[in-house]
Amino acid sequence: MDCNGYHQENHDQNLFPKPKVLVLEPPPVFKYHEDKLSQKFHFLKAWDSPLPLDQFLTTHAHSVQAILSHGTCPVTTSTIRLLPSLGLIVTTSSGLNQIDLQECRRRGVSVAYAGSLFSADVADIAVGLLIDALRKISAGNRYVTQGLWANNGDFSLGSKLGGRKVGIVGLGSIGLEVGKRLEPFGCNILYSSRNKKSSVSYPYYSNVCELAANCEFLIICCELNDQTRHMINKEVLLALGKKGLIINVGRGAIIDEQEMVRCLMQGEIAGAGLDVFENEPHVPSELIALDNVVLSPHRAVHTEETLMALVELVIGNLEAFFSNKPLLSPVILDE
Repeated sequence: MDCNGYHQENHDQNLFPKPKVLVLEPPPVFKYHEDKLSQKFHFLKAWDSPLPLDQFLTTHAHSVQAILSHGTCPVTTSTIRLLPSLGLIVTTSSGLNQIDLQECRRRGVSVAYAGSLFSADVADIAVGLLIDALRKISAGNRYVTQGLWANNGDFSLGSKLGGRKVGIVGLGSIGLEVGKRLEPFGCNILYSSRNKKSSVSYPYYSNVCELAANCEFLIICCELNDQTRHMINKEVLLALGKKGLIINVGRGAIIDEQEMVRCLMQGEIAGAGLDVFENEPHVPSELIALDNVVLSPHRAVHTEETLMALVELVIGNLEAFFSNKPLLSPVILDE
């Protein structure tokens, strides 16, 4: 760029400075697309500052109108209250349990989220974990790579998916996509959700324990909140039974992880496929040691295509807010 062009760009930036957006912790999308996002906005990176968080927030209190957050980054009451000019929180997640929505409602702070953007990708992983656990794909891979096939002979038998009873906990956008993928396998799909869905013919169970007792595999797709925390407890796991598999693509804390580990260790359930954990990134050592458990590092939403779509959604929501236009994917903050 020549000198005139350089001065023109600086002149334009001085006349039209980039809107400031607070980022408390780097969201995963920054790893791949920070440059693209930074072309549009000036990010105030709290984690990069030598100042304690409360001091950093106080320093920028009156200039911060928007926060960019992600699924494991809490936006608490105290954070919101330190930012009197805050008008928007954009999270790159579909889940909202990390944001104090009650305080947002009280303050009139809008929230935008990923909505159903990740649903297809998460459903793919859910079905993939189920097939892996059933057909022992990861376990078979270890059997080959550790040289056990040559020494010990044939690997143990897996189980088929077709015609089996699968219970879906949470028939929102992800749960519906899971059901759509399982139907061609000839699975009998049952579900539990906050409300019965008139749009589907799957049998409905208002009680998740009854659902577990009537299915062979349980796939967790619901959100984490006060009502669903440790919803999958000892009673539910025992109802699922010794041949039952549990798949979790929701949030780790929906399952009582210690109880699940105990059930797996004692053979009270047959296996598990887990993309999420209660204290990420820490995974119980017992789960790592078990051959009937398939583990994934909370990557269900991470595909190249979806991350690019997420960047566009984040930019669109922030631009809409700073232009005083309707958000692209607003959260409805009910009274």
